[in-house]
Amino acid sequence: MRITAFALSFGLAAAFAGAADARDLRVSPGAPPAHPAADPLYSTFVERLPEETGGALTGTVIGTEVVNIGNMKASLQSQVTEVGNILPLYYPADLPNSALMGDLAFLGRNPHVMGAAMTEYVVTCEDCQAEFKKAGFVYGGSGSSDVYVVMTTQPVRTKADLQGLRLRSGGSPFSRWAEAMGASPASVPVSDQFEQLSQGVIDGTMASINDLISYRMIDLVKYVTEIQLGTYHCTSNFTVSAKAWAEMTPDERAGLMRAANVASARFTQDWGYDRPGKAREAAREAGIEFIEPAQDLVEATEAFSAGDPDTAVEVAGATYGIEGAAEKIVRFRELVDKWSAIVEQTGDDPEAIAARVQEEVWDKVDYETYGL
Repeated sequence: MRITAFALSFGLAAAFAGAADARDLRVSPGAPPAHPAADPLYSTFVERLPEETGGALTGTVIGTEVVNIGNMKASLQSQVTEVGNILPLYYPADLPNSALMGDLAFLGRNPHVMGAAMTEYVVTCEDCQAEFKKAGFVYGGSGSSDVYVVMTTQPVRTKADLQGLRLRSGGSPFSRWAEAMGASPASVPVSDQFEQLSQGVIDGTMASINDLISYRMIDLVKYVTEIQLGTYHCTSNFTVSAKAWAEMTPDERAGLMRAANVASARFTQDWGYDRPGKAREAAREAGIEFIEPAQDLVEATEAFSAGDPDTAVEVAGATYGIEGAAEKIVRFRELVDKWSAIVEQTGDDPEAIAARVQEEVWDKVDYETYGL
């Protein structure tokens, strides 16, 4: 994201508000400027916030030198920031019901479908809402990545090539896949993967192809194996601190969510669709080799994907004490089917998808009570 884009957004926000009593929220994407969480996710939010709240709310972005993905939970709870990008898979003990849906990463093939399904699920899930409230948070929508791939410093074509490789994992479903393939997963925050790979601590990463650009992995990665590992859709793009939320009027809360909803759809379009092609082009120019996986690796991954939801149920009960996990997974699958049908109608049009999510989800929320 260019600094001028932020300056323009802030200038528009200030001009629109025009009132000395506008509430300026501290907001944090938790990602560097080159990442879509910064632009278009938070740049759109900052632009739309005063428009959707009649100038009552504006936003000032706090950069990663102060608030990043790793310290986002603490930063929200301490009020260093008031709106931030939380990844529930990083905090499964605090947000287990939300993280459970992230455990279904391998269901993901269409980013817009997964972002919308996750949003409707969390908004309508009483247990999810209760755990956000306990943590001092209010949930404000999700987005989704493109389908994850494997990026390494040595070629991976077959299952045998994965034996013993140490791969960065962004969450439990990817860790389980790595273990099932004979690799060793490493729980490394996305912001630390460049350093870990440069030092030889890991041999590669299971991630979005966009990380080649967003996190400069293009300088280190030599091979991309196009094995489909599912989407990273377990996000809480706009997590509002309970204190800040309580201080807003119902109309301000509704406006904030309208701004967040548009931003999330644009984010998914950018992260899931627009950037991958550019990242692949840049990777080829840099001499990175793209590998089609051998049949044994494809079949092993398909077998893992078919059985992993049952594993997710076991983990949910044994590790986090989630009751009714199987039924919750059925509910999420139903929402994936629902949004697959809707996205088939809208196509990959972020504005049309945002309008449907607004209609199907956010317009049904009671802002007198939501999150309180």
